[in-house]
Amino acid sequence: MNAASDTAPDRANTDETEHTRLFAPRYRSLTIGAIALVALVAFEALAITTAMPTVARALDGLPLYALAFGGTLAASVIGMVAAGRWADARGPTAPLGHGIAWFAVGLIAAGLAPSMGWLIAGRVVQGFGGGLISVALYVVVGRVYPAQLRTKIFAAFAAAWVVPAVVGPAISGAIVEHAGWRWVFLSVPIAAALAAALVLPALRGLGPSSAAGGGLSTGEQSTRLLWALLTTASLLALHYGGQQRGWTAPLWLLPATAALALAASRLLPSGTLRAARGLPTVVTLRGIGSGAFFLTEAYIPLLLSQERALSPTWSGLVLTLGAVGWSCGAWFRGRTTDARKPQRFLQAGMAMVALGIGAVATLIAPHTPLALGIAGWILAGLGMGLFYPTLSVLMLELSPPERQGVNSSALHLGDAIYTATALAIGGSLFAALLSRSHTMAYVCGFAIAMSLALLGLLLAARVRPRV
Repeated sequence: MNAASDTAPDRANTDETEHTRLFAPRYRSLTIGAIALVALVAFEALAITTAMPTVARALDGLPLYALAFGGTLAASVIGMVAAGRWADARGPTAPLGHGIAWFAVGLIAAGLAPSMGWLIAGRVVQGFGGGLISVALYVVVGRVYPAQLRTKIFAAFAAAWVVPAVVGPAISGAIVEHAGWRWVFLSVPIAAALAAALVLPALRGLGPSSAAGGGLSTGEQSTRLLWALLTTASLLALHYGGQQRGWTAPLWLLPATAALALAASRLLPSGTLRAARGLPTVVTLRGIGSGAFFLTEAYIPLLLSQERALSPTWSGLVLTLGAVGWSCGAWFRGRTTDARKPQRFLQAGMAMVALGIGAVATLIAPHTPLALGIAGWILAGLGMGLFYPTLSVLMLELSPPERQGVNSSALHLGDAIYTATALAIGGSLFAALLSRSHTMAYVCGFAIAMSLALLGLLLAARVRPRV
């Protein structure tokens, strides 16, 4: 009897330890697999961003440069909406597996593309798969990990960018220079297969949520898919309309803008477009911050290669340093347990992003030291590292279990919709001004990004609902 009583505290301590360590035996394989998958997506994003200036020149598609990024995000909206209900009703394993498969198929299509139009089509397929992956992984976190581990796993996801951030752009630049840009796309599906082999077996037996009946009905989900299709079509039309000149441009832009506003208001939580307190502001803030950061990131390699004559390898290294800054910020956020004032982390993060974008914009002037822009991009990365995990934790905190899939989907939807819209507006103005003045084209894009960052700074105090 004494022996049994002696072992009871040990068993309790073991259970407590397993719930406070990401790599405890019960979580180890899943944690490794999920982090590996995030690292793969990180490599793809940074590698393709590095290669895209060369791709656009090789396929004579510089006017469609922004669409190569925005089309991916637009298509991800459909994947995100489908994954939310799918994961709640059937479990996250199937949408995650399908997402990896579509992601790989899109990359293969882009790598074999004979023209910029075909490459964008491949990126659209890739975006659909990425939307499935992103939401399914968030549902996995909500379903498997206890609350005390969620900040750590989200910080680990952000930190998973560090290795691909260090090697991805440099490897991409070397591949572009020595093997050709197509291999930047064609090499990633091999890694996708390896990531699937790690993460999917760890999810066996993870079925639907026990509270799934509190989510959306089948009819409601079908309606959401229709709104998602309209959102994607509107975003693509917005990108295309921005490339038109004369009276044809408003014929595309005005209906696309109206349809996008209508569809987004149906897909996102009520009050999101007006940044109502609580979850709506969390979704809006995620989208605004992402739009500011990724609009800037898309044009950094183009600016450095076109205006500063840097090679793809050296341009990619600048993105590397920004991603390392993001990982460092996420590491710091993961070690901070004070959950009482999340808006402080959000405000600090958005201020860093705004200052960083301003520093990058100074590189437009030919005599500005390159070090100033690099330091600014590291600062912007640090801000995003504070910003992203904080919003992810807030989303789960404000979501009942039966709504975690739907609200995870909404968080990623806001991310994609706002960022794709920022790329459409920025890309349209860039294309319109490029023939007149390269300087004004870049200034306009960076001004839009900085305005979004400053707006996010103002909204950060609204993430908590009124008591």
